[in-house]
Amino acid sequence: MATEGFEGFYVETTNYGATGAYWESLGFVNRFETDHHSGQWEHPNGGPYVFIAERPGPELEMYPIFRVADATTFAPTRSTELVKPFEATHWGMVEAFVRDPDGRLMALQAPLPEGVAAPDTDAHHAEKYGSH
Repeated sequence: MATEGFEGFYVETTNYGATGAYWESLGFVNRFETDHHSGQWEHPNGGPYVFIAERPGPELEMYPIFRVADATTFAPTRSTELVKPFEATHWGMVEAFVRDPDGRLMALQAPLPEGVAAPDTDAHHAEKYGSH
C-alpha cells in the first residue's frame, strides 16, 4: 500500500508567535499548542494541517507529512530512499522519513501498531532539541 494523501506540513521557525500570526492571517486556526513553542494549525475549510515548531536557526526545515494506514504494509510502487525507518513518536504515531528523486525530505505517519507505546514527550524533546 502507498500513502493515503497529505496529512499536514511541518514548518520550523525561529519565532513561533510571528509564524502563527502569519498562518492565522491566511485563515488558519490554532487547534492546540505544546509547552515548547509549537502547535498545530488547521484551516476551517479542511485540508492538511500545518504543524509549526520553533527551533534555533539558521537552517529551518519544512516538509510534507503523508498519511499511511499501516506502517507494516507501506510499499510504494517505485523504489524510495528510506532516510529513517518507522519509529514511535511522542505524539502517538509512528513516523518514517523518505527522500524524493530530487532529495527533498518527506515524512510518513501511521497509527501506532498494537502493543507499541509512545515515548515520553519531555524526554524526547530534551534529547532532540535541548531545553527551551
